[in-house]
Amino acid sequence: MLELWQAEWCPYSHRVRQRLTELGVDFVAHQVAAEKEDRPGGLSIPFMRTDDGTELDGDEEILAWLDANFEPRPDAKRHRAQARAEVPEFDEVAR
Repeated sequence: MLELWQAEWCPYSHRVRQRLTELGVDFVAHQVAAEKEDRPGGLSIPFMRTDDGTELDGDEEILAWLDANFEPRPDAKRHRAQARAEVPEFDEVAR
């Protein structure tokens, strides 16, 4: 199972969660301290660990890996449209 270290207030974490939804990929979310210096090893977010232990740092690296390893679910466009309608200042992922 994919593990994602993230925070709800982080727009980069939001981009990754949105893409995971569009791909239909389950994941475990780990919440982190608000201040980087209070996180283990000064962990940046978002940060992902894959099933094989690969560690991905930052939304761009994570999104590229997700797109290389998963196909969008059939209703991905409907999920994106719903996000545009419901999430203020939706940060579009260009995919």
